[in-house]
Amino acid sequence: MQTKQSNGTGVTIRRQNLYGRAFLQLLHFGYQQAMSCIFPVAIFGTLAVSKWLAVPFIHRYDFILLLLIAVQYFMYRSRLETLDEIKVICVFHIIGLMLELYKVHMGSWSYPEPGYTKWLGVPLYSGFMYASVASYMCQVWRRLKMDMTGWPGMVPACLLGAAIYANFFTHHFIPDFRWYLMALVAIVFWKTRIWYTVRATTYRMPLTVAFLLVGFFIWLAENIATFFGAWKYPDQHVIWQPVGFGKISSWFLLVIISVIIVAQLKYVKAGKTRHNDTKSP
Repeated sequence: MQTKQSNGTGVTIRRQNLYGRAFLQLLHFGYQQAMSCIFPVAIFGTLAVSKWLAVPFIHRYDFILLLLIAVQYFMYRSRLETLDEIKVICVFHIIGLMLELYKVHMGSWSYPEPGYTKWLGVPLYSGFMYASVASYMCQVWRRLKMDMTGWPGMVPACLLGAAIYANFFTHHFIPDFRWYLMALVAIVFWKTRIWYTVRATTYRMPLTVAFLLVGFFIWLAENIATFFGAWKYPDQHVIWQPVGFGKISSWFLLVIISVIIVAQLKYVKAGKTRHNDTKSP
């Protein structure tokens, strides 16, 4: 009888240790995710504050741009972001800004408030919202020591990324191929797994699942952004209403472009590092 009690106590202790370890893993994972979201949080915080608190002598869009530039500079100087990551963020900023110029021109959404830093109806701070996706990808890749297996290679990945980006422009004139592209993503990245480390334990996940999860959370962020007036869709001018679920597919595809850019940078840099190590005496 004492043996049974002892065994029962041992099982209880092991179960408690298991729960405690799982909680610590989740806590560490949440912390690294939160640290990776510093720049996106800064954007939403700026949108919220500037929505309800007017800054004198400066337009809201201009204030947001200046503050986000300051945040980006702070993150670089404090080494929260590396120079290579800043380069990726700038590339994605340009990609996003070009898309914004086209979409606003086509009437997909608008920026109704005045500002000196607007170009063809688009405030320059809008590129930072796309850059924040790249910032998150760079940060979480480094913090969770991410790696991939089964990467399809530069040519297939870049061709698919280019087709996805082009579809954002061409669907105004020809049929929208997003669902075909999503099916193609599943095929191209079928064997791709993303590996990430939480403390001393390494986990893996299908890359397409990661795409979908990030796209879903960006869709949630988009609802917050439109609520605070970052931009407005045509059906939000009279009264705000949630962004349709269909936008998740758009963000799913946009996240793929971000991952392709970041992944190629990491692989190129890793290749150079290995090459330099082999040359060193």
